[in-house]
Amino acid sequence: MFLRLTYSLDHELADDLATGRRLPEWMWVAVDGDRLLGRIAWWTNAAGRAPQALDFFDLAPELSEEERATIGLRLLETATAAVIPAGTQRPEFGRFMPADWREVPETRSLLESVFGALVATGARPLVERLRLEWRSGTPVPEPKGRLEFRPVRDREDLVALMTPVMEGTLDAHGQADLASGLSVREAAELHYDEEFTHYSSPQEWWQVAQLPESGEPVGFVVPARNNYHHTIAYIGVLPAHRGHGYIDDILAEGTRILAAHDVPRIRAATDLGNVPMAASFARTGYITFERAINYAWDAPGAAVS
Repeated sequence: MFLRLTYSLDHELADDLATGRRLPEWMWVAVDGDRLLGRIAWWTNAAGRAPQALDFFDLAPELSEEERATIGLRLLETATAAVIPAGTQRPEFGRFMPADWREVPETRSLLESVFGALVATGARPLVERLRLEWRSGTPVPEPKGRLEFRPVRDREDLVALMTPVMEGTLDAHGQADLASGLSVREAAELHYDEEFTHYSSPQEWWQVAQLPESGEPVGFVVPARNNYHHTIAYIGVLPAHRGHGYIDDILAEGTRILAAHDVPRIRAATDLGNVPMAASFARTGYITFERAINYAWDAPGAAVS
């Protein structure tokens, strides 16, 4: 029944359920008899953890806008009340969308119905992102020789470099972490512990870029394999070295590391507003194949039923 509606993550459901990243009790449907009106589901990155993201929320396209508004809100609040403990922070909502979603009336109408239900419960749009992909066979720029690379030594080695990169970040999630009261060091540690520790790929892939003569760090890149794809998980240039185009050298190195393992694709993402980063991905051969949007609830609160 859940699969009677469609979304780009449908093919991941079976494995997510088998590995415990998704639980049946986190998957809800709205029905009228045997007619599916809507569906919703949460996800986590490892079995045994609390829900980390609301990543499915679909409404039947044949419903009117008024029906979608009513059914969407009721489904969202009924399921949230059962899945998310009252008084705790609701996980962010994340949605993948066609790059031209605003230009296709049917797609825009469906998505805006979903977004309207989120806003009605107190959520706000956090960021729209470009989803990027490098495909096997795409040339990778040759090394320019301006930088040398060495593997990240340990957690402290990388967190110490991530900390200054967090200052003045253009990344909306990083800005939200700092706005929540975290220090730049705490935000870097949170990012490392919540994401990087769960990668199944070798840590030896993670690279620090440095100047050849002095060994002074310039930036870093984290090529990795998450639960689904090979990815450029994180990349940064230290503030003292920005403005010299080093981001291209560092991104190309991370791409070369993954491409050397004969992967069919490499995924990445960057905020729509981070124009310099998007331009670097384009120069390195990545294409924008989709967009993504996140909505967030800023304050914990009891779910409305």
